[in-house]
Parts: sequence; structure tokens; C-alpha cells
Amino acid sequence: MMYQDDIRKSKAIYWASGIVSICGIIFEVLFGAIGSYILGDGVKQYTLTISLFLTGMGIGASLSEFVTKRLLLSFVWIEYSIAIIGGFSSFLLFGINAYLSSGTDALFLYSITLIVGMLTGVELPILIRKANEIGVTLNKSTARVLFSDYAGGLIGGLLFVFLLRPQLGMVKTAFFVALINVMVALWILFYFRSEMPKFKLHVISGVSIFLILIGGLLFGEEAAFSFEQKMYRDPIVYAEETSYQRIILTKEQGDVRLFLDGQLQFSSADEYRYHEMLVHPAMLTSAQPQHVLVLGGGDGLAVRELLKYEDVSTITVVDLDPKVVKLGMNHPDLINLNEHSLSNSKVKIINKDAFEYVENHAGFYDVILVDLPDPNNEGLNKLYTVEFYSLLRNHLSPGGSLNVQATSPIFAREVYWTINKTIEATGLYTKNLHLDIPSFGNWGFVLAKREEFDLNDTEVSISTKYLTKDALIASTHFGKDVDENVMNENGEKIELQINSLVRPILIELYEKAWLHY
Repeated sequence: MMYQDDIRKSKAIYWASGIVSICGIIFEVLFGAIGSYILGDGVKQYTLTISLFLTGMGIGASLSEFVTKRLLLSFVWIEYSIAIIGGFSSFLLFGINAYLSSGTDALFLYSITLIVGMLTGVELPILIRKANEIGVTLNKSTARVLFSDYAGGLIGGLLFVFLLRPQLGMVKTAFFVALINVMVALWILFYFRSEMPKFKLHVISGVSIFLILIGGLLFGEEAAFSFEQKMYRDPIVYAEETSYQRIILTKEQGDVRLFLDGQLQFSSADEYRYHEMLVHPAMLTSAQPQHVLVLGGGDGLAVRELLKYEDVSTITVVDLDPKVVKLGMNHPDLINLNEHSLSNSKVKIINKDAFEYVENHAGFYDVILVDLPDPNNEGLNKLYTVEFYSLLRNHLSPGGSLNVQATSPIFAREVYWTINKTIEATGLYTKNLHLDIPSFGNWGFVLAKREEFDLNDTEVSISTKYLTKDALIASTHFGKDVDENVMNENGEKIELQINSLVRPILIELYEKAWLHY
């Protein structure tokens, strides 16, 4: 029969295991998120960080066998260690990325992930054994501590996705969670103080770590912002961490640049070239361009070009991140560029995943513009699949036109022509377009219709800065080193495959193509 004091102590252990589990899962997904932002390829980074974290937990669980004395005091110092290492992880990673050579940031991230995983792996066996020492049977102590751990894992994941990342960002989140680790350690220290030799020394150590982390919480983000500035050529004038991505706006001598998760979206010096080629070939080849769907385009620049056509009656913009649209509607530099286009009465904004929208929405469009980021992860890859393009075809009015940004035929030649082949696999007829954009390089688009069509019949009758009929016709010509006859290292023509949800080949092709750029 357990005494009342033993019951209280065992409950304290269960609560401690649940709380530190919340902290552990937050650190785990935080490492994946910051790896995705700094190193790119979100799926790869989450896979590596989760695998390393779990491997570390396994190593830690094995090492816990050597912790045989002062179990709770060992737990306290493990929490102190996690707090210091995990708390400064994001802050230091930004600094390493800014000042040290390429590859050092990845090594640091993966090392930190493994170390924090190891320390986390030591926690639970210690708490289980302590609960067993108190008088809880081994079966019950294991089950209850594991329940607290797993339940805490769910809570931690939800907190990170819906609260911590969007409200605190990656640097403050690390310091905040580290503070919780320290508070749990101090709570256990005081609760079991009769079992703690040199009690005051451990308390002073914990309080000192707590104060250091408070300083990091208050001032770390500002310092990390200066590190982040090193990642960009021009001064950062706006930065925000949303539920979906990191938004950065830079400006220098009138050149405004938008970055999402570190990837350049446009430069105000030459964005008109990109948006004119995205918008006008589709509008000019559509039989009756009245109803337009824009997938992406939350900055309002494509919409600006669309509003040059008086016959357009509705423009539906589907952009996943409402914060991007809000920026496009309210930031003075973007308003100056997009000419208040997103506030026009013809424009309807929908914040939803593009695949989900076209899959569930019933309706036809005379023009569909796909202005989405490149297919560098699983989430974006689905928007470059035969399944997605089939949905777009089904929403395309007879005589309507579809234009897709399709990355660079120079830097990612095989990717570009794979996108073209995937669109053709839906039964659409395509024309291939490319042009030079100084801030991007040579960039490609795939123009498609249900019917065969000839661009020689197209007249550019609206006001443009770049596009003319001759420029449009010239954009359809590709040199031998960028045309569809992609060769392997042996000089043999590569048989291009179709990208699909089941076989997402574009991710690997894209990563390989951009490896040296």
C-alpha cells in the first residue's frame, strides 16, 4: 500500500514526464522547421531531424543504464543541459549560417538534434525507475510515464504548429521552451529537496541558467535578425514568421525584393518581365478572357497585369498564406508595385491550398495562371503532378488558356521539360516560353490549351514594358543546350517521365539540378 506522500511524489514524476515530453517534441519539430528554412527541402530536413532525434533517444535510453545514483538530481541536470543546448540552438544556427562556410550549418543542426535527442532519451528511463523506487510497480510506472510522454508529444506538436511558431518565431520558441525545461527541473529540485545534496548549488545553477535564457528570450531575436540580414544582399524592411513560411521583404535603392522561406519571389527591378510573360500570353490566346483564376500571386503583381483588360469581370486569387495577401494589400512598397490591385472589386481572395481548391470547387475559368513556388518539396510537388494538371484542365473553359511558371530551362532543364510532358499527358496542347529575367536568370513557362493554337496569330495590344509580339514569338525558340532533347552523360537522349502523386520524380530532379547554383 502506497502512502499519501508517495502518491504525490509519483504524480509529480508523471507531470514532469508529460511536460518535458512536450518540450522534447517541440524541439524536434523546431529543428525540422529551421532546417527547412535555412537548408531547404522541407521533407528532407524533417526526415533527417526526426530520424536523428529518435536515434539520439535510443542512444540516450541505452546510456541511462549507467545512471544508477541520484536519479532525480541527474534528471535535473539533464533538463539544464537540454535548456542551454536547445534554447540557443536556433540563435546559433542563424549565426553559423551567416558567418561560417556552407555545410557548417547543416553539421551543427544535425549534431544539436542528435545531442538533444540523446538527452531526451535519458529522461524517461530515469523517471520510470524513480517511480518504481517510490513504490509504484514496474508495469504501472512504465505505463504511466509512457502515457504522460506520448500525450505530451501530441500537445507539443499542436502547440508548435498553431501557437509557438506563428506567434514567437523560431528563435523565441527555442528560448521559451528551454525556460520550461528549467522550470520543471527547479520544481523537481524543490519538491524532492530532501534527496538533493548541495541543494543550494543546484538551485543557484538553475536560476542562473533561467536568467540567461530570459535574456535570450528578450534580446536573442534581435541579434538573430542581424544574423539573418547577412543572408540577404539588401536591408530587411519587413520580416514575419507565419503558420506556413518565413516572409522577408528587402529594399535597397528602390529595389524591393520578396523572399519566402529564403527563396526569391521577385525583384521590383524586373518583376514586370516575369508577370507580363505569365499573364499576357494566356490572356491573349483565350477566346473570351472574362473569368480568371490565379493560383498563388498573393503579392498582387499578376493581378495588376490582369486588370489591364477591361473585359475581365472576375479574378479569383487562391493563395494559401493570408499574411502574404495582407502584405500585398497593405505594405506601401507592394501597393506601389501592384497598384492596389488586390483591393479591386473584381478580385476575390481565397486562402486555401491550391490543390484542395481546384479539387473541390465547381466552375470554369477562361484563364488559369499558376504562379506557385518551384517543386522543391512534397507539398509543392503535388501542384506539378498529372493529377493536379488534370484538375486544372477540367476547370478550363473551351477556348480558355492555362499558363504555368515552370522554373528555369537552363538551371533545371530536365525539370522544365518534365513539367511540360506532365501537362501534355492530360491531353492539353502546349507551347513553351522562356525569357531572361536579370534577378532570376532564364525562366520558363508552359502555355496550354484544350485546342491546338498558333502564337503567330497573337497581337500584343495592351500596354507593356517588355512584351511585344516579336518577343513572344522569340520566347518559343530554345537553343540546343536547353531544348527538350535532354541528354545524359553518355550523350544518349533521356526519356522524360510524367510527374505524379504516386511517383514524385520532380523533387529529386529539382534538387539535383539546382545543386551547383
